[in-house]
Amino acid sequence: MVFAVNPFAFFAVNFITFNPDHLLRIFMKSAGFIFSCVFTLLTALQLTGQSGKVPGIIVDYIPATTNIYIGSPSICILPNGDYIASHDHFGPGSTEHQRALSAVFRSADKGRSWQKISEINGQFWSNLFVHNGLLYIMGTWKHHGNLIIRRSSDGGFTWTEPDDSRTGLLREGEYHTAPMPMVIHNGHIWRAVENAKSYTTAWGIRYGATMFSAPVGSDLLDATSWKNSNSLAYDSAYLAGRFRGWLEGNAVVTPEGKIVNMLRVATTESGRDLAAIVDISDDGLKASFNPENGFIDFAGGARKFSVRYDNKSGRYWTICNMISEGFEDLNAGSVRNTLVIKSSPDLRQWTVHSILLQHPDVKKHGFQYVDWQFDGKDIIYLSRTAYDDESGGANNYHDANYLTFHRIKNYRKLVKKSI
Repeated sequence: MVFAVNPFAFFAVNFITFNPDHLLRIFMKSAGFIFSCVFTLLTALQLTGQSGKVPGIIVDYIPATTNIYIGSPSICILPNGDYIASHDHFGPGSTEHQRALSAVFRSADKGRSWQKISEINGQFWSNLFVHNGLLYIMGTWKHHGNLIIRRSSDGGFTWTEPDDSRTGLLREGEYHTAPMPMVIHNGHIWRAVENAKSYTTAWGIRYGATMFSAPVGSDLLDATSWKNSNSLAYDSAYLAGRFRGWLEGNAVVTPEGKIVNMLRVATTESGRDLAAIVDISDDGLKASFNPENGFIDFAGGARKFSVRYDNKSGRYWTICNMISEGFEDLNAGSVRNTLVIKSSPDLRQWTVHSILLQHPDVKKHGFQYVDWQFDGKDIIYLSRTAYDDESGGANNYHDANYLTFHRIKNYRKLVKKSI
């Protein structure tokens, strides 16, 4: 702001000349100016989502008192450059077990501000993606529900309904997934999913690693366009009996040009992070796994992570959680207070380059389930963030109350760094 008249200078002059009326008026003007500045600053902080505490730009916020929590962040970039983000609602106050709800947001200014543009009734554990110029969202219709896909021809304002096998109902049954990447390979689009129909309802144990694929020119809403591999079930003998399941797989193309499913791994061993690499046949119909070399040490492997390949750097990249010093005795899946970026030339040897977000508390703070995209020289990402607020903060590290947006500038320069 620029003053036409400097009130502090006038205050000094009127004080010297002992003019009480002028002195009072100028004092009031000065106080009013200071109040106006403070009010403007606070308003600006609120509008941009910067409370001074929560890192990043707030896309959405739901207080824990509602018993509804923010899950499944997903982000993509439209052909016109706009960003589209989504998340679902979970928790005892939500309808996740009946017909789940997802919210969709749009940013026309590179993530600096966001507007909610739609809600999807019957969408859960879903990822956004653009294919042949159109926007899609793929996931389940509820917690362990049918596998479905929707399309939007107007950038996310309206969506198709998966009423039957010709309009997006891909498979009936019990499926599990998360906002996982799509990859184009050998003329097909690929997506990893877990079949949750099993002899047990136990978390992790019930999930069978499965790969779906469809020709790139096919109608993705038509169930017949999609073929799937067999589902690799839980095996209690893996990891000397410490294996507790795999989930949230990534469709990835190896340096040798093979499609694989790279999955999060749950174990009973404290502080250990592993991932699993499942081989997929070229036709997409057979999934196979060798436990002798299929498990790899992978910081962040006990929590959801997304892997994408960057042609320019010749490396695979991911943003994931790392167990920092002092938390090695905890179950790895519950440590989500440190977020890092790392890369690999071959999917097996990974370098952690930098800590992106961190909080000393693991009980009520978490930066998790990150979904991200390459955006030129930058990486943009969304975090399911459990953090402090004016209502007592998040319920716990898992039950997030914020959806936050972040940017990593010139990410390729991080290759030279390691921690």
